[in-house]
This record gives sequence, structure tokens and C-alpha cells, in this order.
Amino acid sequence: MAKKNNPRRVAENEAMAKLRMIRISPQKLNLVAQMIRGSKVDKALADLEFSHKRISGDVKKCLESAIANAENNHGLDIDSLIVSEAYVGKNLVMKRFRARARGRGARILKPFSELTIVVREVEEAA
Repeated sequence: MAKKNNPRRVAENEAMAKLRMIRISPQKLNLVAQMIRGSKVDKALADLEFSHKRISGDVKKCLESAIANAENNHGLDIDSLIVSEAYVGKNLVMKRFRARARGRGARILKPFSELTIVVREVEEAA
């Protein structure tokens, strides 16, 4: 007796990619995600290619994965894809201490975050 398939988390004309355990704060990652939200995928890839932010390479890799999922797994046309959702979530926070004067310690927080990108196929208006 086979196990039932899980229902899709996104619609039939959408594909998703998720990147977990990214070593950057969610606030900084959201600045890059905000840059590509709602734009066409070729423009979003160009924006990420020439961005000066350190994390833009990882975001570009996740977007390329979402595009590949759309093409290979769901048979969507990559020329008519837009980035419908790009949202950031918190992950764990590593806590470290730094020695300070007079025997004290200062806490250092090293946050991790996760990124979810959903691409959608849109029909061109004739």
C-alpha cells in the first residue's frame, strides 16, 4: 500500500525554492529580497548579478533554483515567469561572548535566516 502524495504547497502555475541556514541577519537579507519582489525573473537575475550586497550571490542561486524547478518539475515557460513572492524568515541565533575589560563579557549574536522564493507564470496580454 503506497503512501499518498502530499498536496502541492503552491498553485499549478507556480514553483518554489527555499534556502535555509543563511548566515546573515533577516533584516539585511530582506533588503535584497525586496529588490527582486514582483519583477520579471530576467530583470531580477540582472539586478542580483550587479548588486554590491554580499548575500546577493546566494539569493541569485536560490532564484535560479526556483526557475529550474518551474521548468523541469512543473513544465512552466521561463520567459513568462515573475517573482511573485520573496520572503525572509528567522532561523537560529548563535550566541558568542567577547572578553571585555574588568573581567566582563559582551554578548555577540550571530543570526541565521531563511529565504523562500516563489515564481509564477503569467500570461502575456495580447
